[in-house]
Amino acid sequence: MTSQYRVNYHLRAHKRDNLIEFIKGMLLTPFVLHAQPQPLTHEEQEAKHLSLRRRSEEAQEANAHRYAEIFGDIEDLIDEHREFTKQGIPSYSRLAKLVPSIGVFFTPLPLQHAFRRINRRDRISARKHVPPSFNDIRRILNLAQVMAIAPTLQLVTFDGDMTLYADGQNFEQDNELTSLLISLLRRNIAVAIVTAAGYGDDSKRYEHRLSGLLKGFAAENLTAEQVSRFYVLGGECNFLFRCNAQYHLDYLDDSQYPSSLRSWTDLHVQPLLDVAEAELRDCVARMSLQADILRKPRAVGLVPRQQLTREQLDECALSSQIALLKFQGSPKSQPCDVPIPFCAFNGGNDCWVDIGNKLIGVSILQKLLGSVPQTTLHVGDQFLSTGNDISTRTACCTCWIINPQETHALLSELEDILSN
Repeated sequence: MTSQYRVNYHLRAHKRDNLIEFIKGMLLTPFVLHAQPQPLTHEEQEAKHLSLRRRSEEAQEANAHRYAEIFGDIEDLIDEHREFTKQGIPSYSRLAKLVPSIGVFFTPLPLQHAFRRINRRDRISARKHVPPSFNDIRRILNLAQVMAIAPTLQLVTFDGDMTLYADGQNFEQDNELTSLLISLLRRNIAVAIVTAAGYGDDSKRYEHRLSGLLKGFAAENLTAEQVSRFYVLGGECNFLFRCNAQYHLDYLDDSQYPSSLRSWTDLHVQPLLDVAEAELRDCVARMSLQADILRKPRAVGLVPRQQLTREQLDECALSSQIALLKFQGSPKSQPCDVPIPFCAFNGGNDCWVDIGNKLIGVSILQKLLGSVPQTTLHVGDQFLSTGNDISTRTACCTCWIINPQETHALLSELEDILSN
């Protein structure tokens, strides 16, 4: 391995998911060896078109079988890792040795079944020149997770921007997700939107962002009991609201639910925000960014005046993250494992540092509703290390989508499973 390769690898580490990269590597061998059908023999040239088609179909079927076998083997590795985790020695599993950064699996994952289902639709095994990709594997993992959790699902939490609606936009009345979310509520499954958007206890601003969904509740005449299972948690974990019988949001003071937030006073919080603000201002100066710094009671953000590149926003997020870890005396820790947890993330068009994170937010909802990790599902689009959904992997099962259309497809699959 050359020095330059090591440099490039470490520079890209925040853009990688190690489990998906491992699976992608496993699938590459059958693709390289078998995706291209063997040349026709002299005899087969006589019936060229028929033989070509038959050979292609046989190659696709054989390749699908090879891919499915690999997914079956990975299922076994996950089951073994879960067993070692129950025994308190997860690092002893084969999967932990192959993917040292692997976390917790709260349910089994029927990957082989999920692959066959997606392959019937997307024909992954028919591709000759493009191997199974990051997105192929991500979607297979998503479907496997939905299939595993559906029978016991109690709580579904969602990111907002780029999960339920376009970045910076509102949940409009014609959003196709409305009927699917209503169906979950009617099935006695709690639904929560856990978002970085922080407007304090101002319920009207959250109602404006979600006006289409709330109007959908009213149009379907959801009962008071049904809408009481709908929550909004803003500022990652700082501002909790519950829907009332009039289809409006009521603010719940943190004295009304189990929370560690009460111990975070301004005396503790403001010095952290001072450090984050100083780091963001340094990023603006050294990269000559056209951006403003916006300070809120429990967050500070960099808001561009002109579009910034992903790399510039990643730099701001990583710089802030490292500065806050150093400030709290734990430069080698994670943002969740310091005295006051925080979240420094690339929001796609901006960069924010929030006090608290979605791990705390999901945990608050679980305690409030009596849900546990294996009955809770979080859906979001920010699962890289510079995103704000990744922390939820410690608290519950997760699905990684990239846009509202994928959320719709995922919930449609869930609806089909629940209906059958």
